[in-house]
Amino acid sequence: MIGNLNRIRTLLATKKSLRTLVNRQSHVVSYRSAPPPHSKATRIGAVVVGGAMWWWVIWHLWHEPDHITGEFEYPDPAKWTNTELGIPRDDK
Repeated sequence: MIGNLNRIRTLLATKKSLRTLVNRQSHVVSYRSAPPPHSKATRIGAVVVGGAMWWWVIWHLWHEPDHITGEFEYPDPAKWTNTELGIPRDDK
């Protein structure tokens, strides 16, 4: 326990070590502040990709509705027999 406290104190006392821990240059950090706005190309690209995705979805829903509604007509359950429904015979 005391060894860990000494290590923490040494780490905090050394400015160079603390700077290397906090200074990250791999991406934009926006802690407690607004992130920088996206570029115009990024916004236009997002709209184009989103539009293409919705076009693809609506096109396929319009031209191939069987993916949603099913390929065959739904059977009428009123026409099923007790055996098909798994109801045992009533032998009384």
